[in-house]
Amino acid sequence: MEANLTLTFSLIIVLGISAQWLAWRMHIPAIVLLLMAGFAAGPVLGWLNPAQEFGQVLPPLIALSVAIILFEGGLNLQWHEYKEAGVDVKRLVSLGLLLTWILSAAAAHFIAGLSWPIATLFGAISVVTGPTVLMPLLKHARLQRHTAALLKWEGIINDPLGALLAILVFEYWTVWYWTIDSPEHSVLTVLGNLSLGLLVATGSGIALGYLLSWAFHREHVPEFLKSPVMLGAVLLLYVAVNGVQEEAGLLAVTVAGVVVANQRLRNIEELRRFKQYITLVLVSVVFIVLTATIELEVLAKLDWHSLALLGTVIFLVRPLSVYLSTLGTGMKWQEKLLIAWIAPRGIVAASMAGLLAFPLTQQGFGGADQLLPLIFALIAATVILHGLTIEWLSRLLGLASRNPSGVLIVGATPWSIALARLLKELGVPVIVNDTSWHHLHSARMSNLKIYRGQILSETVESSLELNEISHVLAVTANDAYNALVCTRFAPELGQNKVFQLPSLSIPDEEDKIFARTVRGRIAFDESTQYEDFMRLYYHGWEFRKTQLTEEYTYQDYLQDHQQETILIAVVTKYGQVRFHPLADLDSLQAGDIVISFGPPDTVGSFKENKDLKYSYSSLNT
Repeated sequence: MEANLTLTFSLIIVLGISAQWLAWRMHIPAIVLLLMAGFAAGPVLGWLNPAQEFGQVLPPLIALSVAIILFEGGLNLQWHEYKEAGVDVKRLVSLGLLLTWILSAAAAHFIAGLSWPIATLFGAISVVTGPTVLMPLLKHARLQRHTAALLKWEGIINDPLGALLAILVFEYWTVWYWTIDSPEHSVLTVLGNLSLGLLVATGSGIALGYLLSWAFHREHVPEFLKSPVMLGAVLLLYVAVNGVQEEAGLLAVTVAGVVVANQRLRNIEELRRFKQYITLVLVSVVFIVLTATIELEVLAKLDWHSLALLGTVIFLVRPLSVYLSTLGTGMKWQEKLLIAWIAPRGIVAASMAGLLAFPLTQQGFGGADQLLPLIFALIAATVILHGLTIEWLSRLLGLASRNPSGVLIVGATPWSIALARLLKELGVPVIVNDTSWHHLHSARMSNLKIYRGQILSETVESSLELNEISHVLAVTANDAYNALVCTRFAPELGQNKVFQLPSLSIPDEEDKIFARTVRGRIAFDESTQYEDFMRLYYHGWEFRKTQLTEEYTYQDYLQDHQQETILIAVVTKYGQVRFHPLADLDSLQAGDIVISFGPPDTVGSFKENKDLKYSYSSLNT
């Protein structure tokens, strides 16, 4: 038995992580492959049977996993985003949630023929719009800050509220409706328990969030224990609040995450990364486990009534609830249209269906065996439809960047502004940042987009639109500051998308290894430093662009340019920028543009100059 469980755990984790990696390579939502992997390993091939192999341990494992996932979601919520979209979010998670529940329940009963207990439970679970699916989609689509904030806040708040609503509906039909004399009395009981659950969950979540923040600020917890202590506290909070009201713990941990996220902890990014790693594994495992529990016999019961129900929920209920709940809020019609369409269901919907379907079936509720496959069909449909359309629809509506291959240049100097002008001329979005209005004067006169202020400050997220930015180029005179900038943006953009100029001095190999761990990629080449660029610029060097053609290839380009010329970047014919030395020079095609920095007489015979330290990779215009 122990060997079988070990093999099962290993198989689930390997399948989950493999699906995540394949989704990254194929640029599709990971949940699609996770659902396919779980379905193939479970009902199709019979490799996994979680209900049989895990037994009674399965429900609490899923519940604790969901609690951790929701806490991590709360860590991504910022108050400045809520202030920008506060009224709209309040409407979406109150009136919008209520409308979605009522309309979905009615559709489930009258279209799919489900009994009212199962229909109302289906409607409650349907209100959940999963942040575990939504957050990667928002990052991929590069939405504007306000639109992304609306979807993010709605998704993360809806998750625990929907879970709590589903539990209350479940308890109403399985306990209160049969034990209390009048249905009216039982409705009042449900509302009373809902109010109690909201009060206890919100209060305890706020209390724990401030307690953790106070302990971390005062250094009562050592650095290496902060993440484990936070994890243990979250699980304890979930269990304690659930003792008062079932599944109210999900709301409590979400509130705690929001509080911690907005306390300006010095190591908040490290804590977020730790939770993200755990969440990635948990999402992979839970989705595969839940999908593997679906039986083929149950799926066979889904007919055209089920398809009509799913179509109604996706194409009618969601748009109608968004439209009615946002009347009079001043929300742009483009945002209404996008939000009305984008509502992927995720891990909480799947886990709630998995937790509640089995006891309902055991108690003999008609149609209970259809709840899990219906919810999973809704998850699959929304993830595929919304995941594959959010990018082009948001661009069509003008709510996302049309060219997400933009560059943030930190450090306004004459030569960096000249580079920014050339990038903008080639259609690459550029933002030039500096703390001095004087340094930014030339950029303003060139009609470049600028940001005057400290790029490392906490106010950047609320004052600067970064949805178009995919690369950061730190080119100030301060090497340590450049390293801090790259360290700040590397987790978000990727280590290969943050660049800085070479250090003034890295004396030995050990220091070089250390420097690579705390700084960005070296831009252009390892020999040309800040002072070199300034000196060469004032000696007449300039940036140039050279477009390659079928007749004029990169090899021809090399032969026509002097050894001194420094290769800066490549802008592909599709508008994507690749900074040297990470630009793939061997795959350059006709239509690609090479950007270089060189003296006025750059055209000449190519010859090797041993006096210069530039390598083959630094040859350019």
